[in-house]
Amino acid sequence: MTKVAVLGSGSWGTAFANVVADAGAAEVVVQGRRASVVEAIDARNENPDYFPGIALNPALRATTDPAEALFGADVVVIAVPSQTLRANLTAWAPLVPRHAIVVSLMKGIEVGTSCRMSEVIAQVLQLPEGQIAVVSGPNLAREIAEREPATAVVACVDEDAATRLQHICKSAYFRPYTNTDVVGAEVGGAVKNVIALAVGVAVGMGFGDNAKASLITRGLAETVRLAVSLGADEHTLAGLAGLGDLVATCSSPLSRNRTFGEKLGTGMTLAEVIAETRQTAEGVKSSESILALARANGVDMPITEAVVGMMHHELPPAEALLAFMSRSSKPERYGV
Repeated sequence: MTKVAVLGSGSWGTAFANVVADAGAAEVVVQGRRASVVEAIDARNENPDYFPGIALNPALRATTDPAEALFGADVVVIAVPSQTLRANLTAWAPLVPRHAIVVSLMKGIEVGTSCRMSEVIAQVLQLPEGQIAVVSGPNLAREIAEREPATAVVACVDEDAATRLQHICKSAYFRPYTNTDVVGAEVGGAVKNVIALAVGVAVGMGFGDNAKASLITRGLAETVRLAVSLGADEHTLAGLAGLGDLVATCSSPLSRNRTFGEKLGTGMTLAEVIAETRQTAEGVKSSESILALARANGVDMPITEAVVGMMHHELPPAEALLAFMSRSSKPERYGV
């Protein structure tokens, strides 16, 4: 039987591992840092830190030892905060089987390099792009852990590898589609976190659905511009990894980035929100690297620029909104 190692026992890592266990086509082992979480998954079929009271598949195993998880793995799924990927992967590299397909669940752009997660994986593990895949889409982890219906995109330049992964994670409630556009899937997944921060700020300031819809729509436009400049197919951004993920993340109170922005919009300081936030809001750090990537490719991203101002340059939310609304008028065209 295929062995799947999931590195990371946080909310999305646990939820995805449970999907694969429920699909029944693979043996699944989760590796986590915290012994208490690992023991709970192994002994009680529960992750009490993220999903208290939700029963996980009893076939799911867990360990704190990366070597144990990775030994004999055919598929290696990585679900750690994006800014820690390079350091973690460097430590794990000698343990990763050379034949394994490596799957990124992460939705971020590396600070300092502006690398996508698949690029970091390729650099550290020295793997061909056909062995690297991305899972993206409207994937709010709690809903998936509760086995509510959800869809996703499995993107890999090797179509056969994408199809293989699709079968491994297809369950009664989780329907994956395949795509060969890794760039589009990754850019959509990363930028939506930044747009969700902006939407959260608007909600926190008391604005309504018109403001939310405007930010989501214009956020999609700047996502398309960046993705296409990097070689993506614009149609990918109209699908689950683009619009689907954007709508879910901007609309749901389960979204870490939307919730983070909402607290900022109510008047909390950035330091106060960070101190109160338990889980990683990927858009906070990725916003800088996304803006750097956009500028390097001559792409205009005004919402991302406003978020960077709020997150990294102490720009008050009201001033950020004013800066966005005061931009020069232009015709609306798709991707403009």
